[in-house]
Amino acid sequence: MAAPNLNNILKRLLKQPTAPFHEYHVRAEIEALLKDCRHVKLKQDKFGNLLATYKNGKSKSKPTWVLAAHMDHPAFIKPPGSTKRDEWDFLGGVSAEVLQSGVKRGLRKAKGQIATWNFPVNVTNSRIEATACDDLVGCAAIVMTFLELASLNIQTTVHAVFTRAEEVGWLGAWQLAKKWPFGKDSVFLSLETSRPVNGAVMGGGPIIRVGDRLSIFDSEAVSVLMTTAKEQGIRVQRCLLDAGACEATATQAAGVRSAGISIPLGNYHNINDARQIAPEFVMMDDLKSLITLLKALVATKHDGIGERTIRERVELRMAEHAEHLKAGTKLFK
Repeated sequence: MAAPNLNNILKRLLKQPTAPFHEYHVRAEIEALLKDCRHVKLKQDKFGNLLATYKNGKSKSKPTWVLAAHMDHPAFIKPPGSTKRDEWDFLGGVSAEVLQSGVKRGLRKAKGQIATWNFPVNVTNSRIEATACDDLVGCAAIVMTFLELASLNIQTTVHAVFTRAEEVGWLGAWQLAKKWPFGKDSVFLSLETSRPVNGAVMGGGPIIRVGDRLSIFDSEAVSVLMTTAKEQGIRVQRCLLDAGACEATATQAAGVRSAGISIPLGNYHNINDARQIAPEFVMMDDLKSLITLLKALVATKHDGIGERTIRERVELRMAEHAEHLKAGTKLFK
């Protein structure tokens, strides 16, 4: 059986209902998509995050990357223990006024213990539209990257984690970071769909995040991302996305080197410019560029792409100007 293509992966994931703490449909679909992928091993941690490792041969990128995307999206869930048909809690960042307007319009649809906004999945050559692009598109990017690495038989090692409960405060990422299983030489790379701000635009390529609303990310990791994009001719944007915060903030706070890339997102958390409930959307070219960047990133050793670290640059300049320093310092005496 042929491996699923990107459109197929998107449709399979985006049609799954999901909510914080109720990511089981999405997790099962990811497991099904990667089950027969060569060189990939799957496991779950104690919190229920899904961990995947692609390992082919002894080669690996420097640093070793841990690609991350969350499986939940703001949605309604049944209160624990409730037996009332019309009783729902909403988990995620949406105002009560906007929620009630959407419910009155008849947009809420119950699916077991989850109720989501009832929008169709629409995938075309230019645009992806669905109830929950955030962050099922990020999950699709990782799945497609792993499948293409296997298809090309790329020799490298790369990890991935599909996290739970991001929308209520990065709980899955925090639990992962507290018992970090990937080694000190690895870097957590949050893959998100995010509202474009500070000059970022839809269709301008994936956004390499300097940081988010709460923190600034690892500068050397950001440098590797930018250099890889430049060397491979991949169109990207570099911005501080401070309209929200992502899982890289949580893992970094726990002591893990972290960075982030976002695909520009329209109608963030299903809220359009008129403050009405609407489907989220992203541009297909932005997603394809992200996948191309990830493949290049995990197959490249940082010491082989011609970009020195800040530490290396300063030490070289110290050696270069040693005599000038010595001669000038004498004049201070």
